[in-house]
Amino acid sequence: MQACRFAVPGDENTVLRFIKALAAYERMEADVSATADSLRCWLFEERAAEVLFAMDEGREVGFALFFRNFSTFLGRPGIYLEDLFVLPSHRGRGFGRALFKALAGITLERGYGRLDWSCLDWNTPARDFYRSLGALPLDEWTAYRLDENGLRTLAAGEPSGH
Repeated sequence: MQACRFAVPGDENTVLRFIKALAAYERMEADVSATADSLRCWLFEERAAEVLFAMDEGREVGFALFFRNFSTFLGRPGIYLEDLFVLPSHRGRGFGRALFKALAGITLERGYGRLDWSCLDWNTPARDFYRSLGALPLDEWTAYRLDENGLRTLAAGEPSGH
């Protein structure tokens, strides 16, 4: 059985290493601006999100970063899984499944109604893995995002140019 543990203060550099490894896998290294200090603040002081590590012989080999969201239709919270990553050397050995099993347990234990996440369209191995868990793709939904510049433009009431 694969073990998982919650990240604790002092783990911010380990979390950052996983974020950078995920970004490299997703070809998005230039998008990472997180620092150990920002992670310390937002994860352990503000508690904006939580992190689970998949463990192998006392070593972190995967991570899942998640936070509480809310379903208006269910009328109760859920969990949004922002990122999940297992080191390539440890894939196919049950560590991803262990992280999802732990997340499912946390979701139910807290009385939450569902676990949501998104996946890049091109990431076929991940999509196949999620289906193997019994997850259903929400093909009828399109994800949107306002980045920091978009937020500033909108908050200032400036035209978006679209």
